[in-house]
Amino acid sequence: MPLRLDSPLAVAVGDGNAKTLQKAFGMSVVADLLTHYPRRYANRGELTPILDLPKGETVTIVAEVMKVDVRDMKNRRGAMMTVDIGDGVGRMVLTFFAKYRGQLEWREKELRIGRRGVFTGKVGDYRGVTQFAHPQYEMFDDELRARTQADVLVTTPLPIYPATASLTTWQIEKMIGTVLDALGPVPEPVPDEVRREDGLLDARTALERVHRPSTKDEIAPAIRTLRMHEALTLQTALMQQRYLVRMLDATARPAKPGGLLERFDAALPFELTPDQKAVGETIAADLIGGAPMNRLVQGEVGSGKTLVALRAMLQVAETGGQAALIAPTEVLAAQHLRSITKMLGPQLAPLVMPTLLTGQMSAPERRKAALRVAAGQALIVVGTHALLGEKTTFADLGLVVVDEQHRFGVEQREALRAKGTSPHALVLTATPIPRTVAMTVFGDLDTSVIRTMPSGRAGIETFVAPLADHPGWFARVWERAAEEIAQGRQVFAVCAAIDTADGAEEADQERFADEEGSRGPRWGVVQLQEALATHPSLSAVRIAGLHGRMAADEKDAIMQSFARGDIDLLVATTVIEVGVDVPNASTMIVLEADRFGVSQLHQLRGRIGRGGVPGLCLLVTEAEQGTPARDRVDAVAATLDGFVLAEVDLDLRGEGDVLGARQSGARSSLKLLRVIKDADLIAQARAIAEGIIEEDPALEEHEGLRDAMAQRLTIEDRAALAKN
Repeated sequence: MPLRLDSPLAVAVGDGNAKTLQKAFGMSVVADLLTHYPRRYANRGELTPILDLPKGETVTIVAEVMKVDVRDMKNRRGAMMTVDIGDGVGRMVLTFFAKYRGQLEWREKELRIGRRGVFTGKVGDYRGVTQFAHPQYEMFDDELRARTQADVLVTTPLPIYPATASLTTWQIEKMIGTVLDALGPVPEPVPDEVRREDGLLDARTALERVHRPSTKDEIAPAIRTLRMHEALTLQTALMQQRYLVRMLDATARPAKPGGLLERFDAALPFELTPDQKAVGETIAADLIGGAPMNRLVQGEVGSGKTLVALRAMLQVAETGGQAALIAPTEVLAAQHLRSITKMLGPQLAPLVMPTLLTGQMSAPERRKAALRVAAGQALIVVGTHALLGEKTTFADLGLVVVDEQHRFGVEQREALRAKGTSPHALVLTATPIPRTVAMTVFGDLDTSVIRTMPSGRAGIETFVAPLADHPGWFARVWERAAEEIAQGRQVFAVCAAIDTADGAEEADQERFADEEGSRGPRWGVVQLQEALATHPSLSAVRIAGLHGRMAADEKDAIMQSFARGDIDLLVATTVIEVGVDVPNASTMIVLEADRFGVSQLHQLRGRIGRGGVPGLCLLVTEAEQGTPARDRVDAVAATLDGFVLAEVDLDLRGEGDVLGARQSGARSSLKLLRVIKDADLIAQARAIAEGIIEEDPALEEHEGLRDAMAQRLTIEDRAALAKN
């Protein structure tokens, strides 16, 4: 019986191999193995330049045996075999050890002078000579060479697969060949007319040629075809999910003349920005539609997303509905509640009763808050994960607002939405998302962007303090902080750890190790507080610390004290990354800035320059010029435009990390597709998917696409998409 893409690997390659593939790569079905594409291709006739091999990395090369030497060891028992391999220019040594000489005889027969093969090992250096110690290898078949025309063998590409220590590239190649030989019909996801117009291959041919190309020219068309398969199956799944959401019935939440929203707008002491008005009008229209709103609002740090969300909450409240805003941290939830209450003012706040509900509240406070929510008295509820608890119930949940969506998993967002009947959903992010990522990962959401900033902002200047070049600048950083404080302003200092003595790092820190990966953070909140307490320029400065291991009420008290101006310098972890609003804070100092990501540095910088006080951001780093770590820091210093930085971040890190934040099927289903390079292909696939779903939402007339989606996207992937 022919294999299918959804056939278990145990049936295809045997129990032992299936278990090895599962352990190494998480594979379970034939499709998983066949979408484990070659990382690159080598030619049997093209030897790998040995002089260019990177030290310390595991590599796979094609080389020729030049010399073999087997000898007994002098200073201890055992035998040693060294094999010189080369590319015609450079040489390296393979080293093998055994208990006695006879154990190496079979290697001598395999590794004969003049034979070529594929060698995999970690590139080392012994007395100035490049070497592999105990590498894995497979020699090319001499009989095959004799029986096959030399030019054909030489030009046949050799696929090099991502491998592990227990599973070599040639073992993977053999298993894939076995599966391809036994594979039956392959679903054709791309409609015939699109395939003809774009010159794409059929699905079976594309798989054959990507894994077993006869010539180098066969590879690119196969990859292009398979990229379209990935793009179309994912976009169709997203379009289908968006269609299903729009088929649900939602309670219309219209604003009323003279109602809460109109009264709120009339009391605002400033004009809404053009983008705030435009996005607000779009959301208002969504809330009176018959289907649930499912909208992502992205905007720069400080662009006024919370104000836009509050106006939506008030529109829902006018109909008696409740709005729940879930924030990632206790500090941010408390900050949101204060900000919302302040914006509402004494006239409107009592009418909607903004209520905080977090896990670290005292039991009596929490019971009181939960009762308000359950009874429907609290029309605006702000909280953390506590909102997801079974004991938290709503009288009429009409709107779910998720702040900083990348901090929440799919299950958490769905648990909150399930507390209402098809509630509207508004997702906020201050981390600008590149267009291609938004299209690929948030394709089921309608997207709005707030680019214009409120007037009255004094702006921010950003400088890098490169300690590798100028060690003396570290002292100057704190002198500069003291100068700002002397002018009546306040300063943030951010560390990558809480306490370097015990290695406790902030759990939500986006860590980036130094280039060697051997050194942990040098500065923690504890260490910096101790150091600054004895700094001569800061002797009269009021310094406090803030980090994630503190109790919620302690963190909140410190933030309120900082907001009142009772603290001059706040030493903190990334707990202050989002939502903290202190207009008098003028300076942000980030120590070991190279340990943070581009978007995280941009978020931290957004804590300053929020009032009429000019902002100063100092990014302190020991990273050397030209390293990836330094490139991240320099990129942030070069621009204040978060959308530009989002593209830079994606380019520097690769989309794997970015897509991983989605916690859905997107990442696992993207093997060849690259959201930067393949932007046009993704847009094309999206347009095709929209047309298909509009005419055939159940894919009854697109059997190949339906089958490909079923086999490419797992049940868990589809469930994850359905929950966003």
